[in-house]
Amino acid sequence: MHASSSGFREIAHTADWELEVWAPDLPGLFEQAARGMYYLMGTRLQPAPRQFRVLELAAMDGESLLVRFLEELLYIQSVNRLAFDSFQIGISSWNLRARLEGAPLELLGKEIKAVTYHQLKIRSDQEQLKVRVVFDV
Repeated sequence: MHASSSGFREIAHTADWELEVWAPDLPGLFEQAARGMYYLMGTRLQPAPRQFRVLELAAMDGESLLVRFLEELLYIQSVNRLAFDSFQIGISSWNLRARLEGAPLELLGKEIKAVTYHQLKIRSDQEQLKVRVVFDV
């Protein structure tokens, strides 16, 4: 078991980036996946102005919903140069509603091109949910 109830860590990968994510519940898993993705990209936010977004997404399963969520964050980052560091996420019947708070990018070390479905499976392990996410860079 990991030292904390939620988090993320990078997994060594040959061509892409892979992230292992864990949390006690599905909203926490999505938040940690977003935080981990931003970490891999070397994202640093400007201190101000703070900005808010509300996302509403639906999918046929948890894995598809996770990919849609992370892809939407990548899209906002690419188009609006905006990233988030505060997450309020609700998930019910594979419908996600998230209230996000963030700021314009100060620094982006490397861009992620896409979130892949490669070996993507949300698993329950003891009292935690876990997932490995592979990013195309």
